[in-house]
Amino acid sequence: MAQRQASPAWIVRGRQKCDTHGPSLQEDALDTALQPRVALVGFGPWGRNLARNLHALGALTCICETAEKGRADAAKAYPDALIVATPEEVPTDVGVAIAAPAVLHAQLATLFLERNQHVFVEKPLALHVEQCQPLLELARRKGRVLMVGHLLHHHPAVIALDRLVQSGALGRLLYLYSNRLNLGRIRREENILWSFAPHDIAVILRLTKALPQKVQATGGYFLHPQIADSTVTHLTWDSGVQAHIYVSWLHPFKEQRLVVVGTDAMAVFDDTQPLDQKLVLYRHGVTWQDGIPQPKKADAEAVPLPDDEPLRCEMQAFLAAMVHPERPIIADGAEGLRVLTVLDAAERSLRSGGAPTGLVSEQPVGDIAPQVPGRTEVTIHPSAVVGPLATIGDGSKIWHFCHVMDGARIGHDCVIGQNGFVQSGAILGNRVRVQNNVSIYDGVELGDDVFCGPSCVFTNVNRPRAHVNRRQEFARTPVGRGVTIGANATIVCGHSIGEFAFIAAGSVVTRDVPAHGLIAGNPGKIKGWVCQCGERLAIAARPEAGTTALCPRCQAQWHHDGENLLSNQAVS
Repeated sequence: MAQRQASPAWIVRGRQKCDTHGPSLQEDALDTALQPRVALVGFGPWGRNLARNLHALGALTCICETAEKGRADAAKAYPDALIVATPEEVPTDVGVAIAAPAVLHAQLATLFLERNQHVFVEKPLALHVEQCQPLLELARRKGRVLMVGHLLHHHPAVIALDRLVQSGALGRLLYLYSNRLNLGRIRREENILWSFAPHDIAVILRLTKALPQKVQATGGYFLHPQIADSTVTHLTWDSGVQAHIYVSWLHPFKEQRLVVVGTDAMAVFDDTQPLDQKLVLYRHGVTWQDGIPQPKKADAEAVPLPDDEPLRCEMQAFLAAMVHPERPIIADGAEGLRVLTVLDAAERSLRSGGAPTGLVSEQPVGDIAPQVPGRTEVTIHPSAVVGPLATIGDGSKIWHFCHVMDGARIGHDCVIGQNGFVQSGAILGNRVRVQNNVSIYDGVELGDDVFCGPSCVFTNVNRPRAHVNRRQEFARTPVGRGVTIGANATIVCGHSIGEFAFIAAGSVVTRDVPAHGLIAGNPGKIKGWVCQCGERLAIAARPEAGTTALCPRCQAQWHHDGENLLSNQAVS
């Protein structure tokens, strides 16, 4: 099939920095003259890759390796680095990157956090989920960075794929599958599930923005009666999304492929392909003829990607976090705990012979939320029910009788008023104000500084029936930055609301709303235009192009081009 280049608006060429997290969590390159220094613990096959990148970034200062030959190799490769044999000999004034065997990860991370050192730990964070919570608490108490080596978060194809999914380019997610196969290094301290699957679980949780409700795993034991050599793990979400992960280290060839299928398009990330073919978009669809579904195929579109080395970007992100520990990082300890929670459920299912297993989720949110010096902790009223794996930013407040589900994402300094409900797939930006009796369902995405008035309503499907399961039809409803939604207003799902729009009390929104539009009535219609500060402007609902107005409150100057309201300052 012929391939053409997909050119999404967010593709930026000629970048000088690794775009690690996408537009909302982008890590800056180091912007300080004080170069952080890092000690590497473990000079095995993967530790040598970390050493290479840390050295290239000018940060490698010490290598700790217990094996004598490893120390000799390290001294030869990096003669300027301090070479030591035990973790206790590592200097205390440097950050630490741990690439030791997985069974030692929790023990070593505890040691260095106790010594007030920033810590990067290769995946998995630990081999037992109960070891994670003490690590998160210790990092918070010490005010230190705890970062987990989920490398694919820093891969340009995963970053681009996440943007495609979150922008709605694939439509509503249906299912995902991942194959990670190789005739590779066979381990004895961990099975294939714990060795290979963390990468794919981390990416799938990133794309779905929620933890699955059910995990089921089966495996094959060919070389050792108690260590699985291949596993297939099935994940199921309440929304109807499904995923499966197939991993094996007994495979004749290398395969690293992730397929994401949505209602409008499909995407394939194949890490064995050259850069210009690693991420391919297929805008396939299905049409109905006489009640029979018919596939509608389209040409493959290669998504252009920057030539960034993921491991280099990962180490840059760790160095930047050491310099700016107040900034969020996507692969923090809480993210490591979420991945471990799914792994633990899969392991329990595997040991039971493939029985479906629920997730272990007993950790309190206040302990999971990342805390750094100088920032305010989350406030949760005792009557509220908050899923332990929800993400809630610092300074946010969850008030009386609220329910926030696992997987929900709430930014910093938000307020959720009495009787509020936030579903697992909902996303709230920073400084969002949600008044009493508001439910925010899967698919609703509130930008920064959105105000939701009392009892306003977001729908999630267009034709609800009590006896018909329509979870797979939840529609995406993006609400732009600074929008105000008045009391008792209704937002019909599947429509977008432009930034700084004003939805009057009691209005029913049944179509897309332009930025700065003033909407009133049932169905809602444009009645005028509002300034960024919320003041109504002296511009008619359907003005002629070139109409101008001065905001009576903030004195901002605006003009209308016949379709959109524009700031004079923005175009001057």
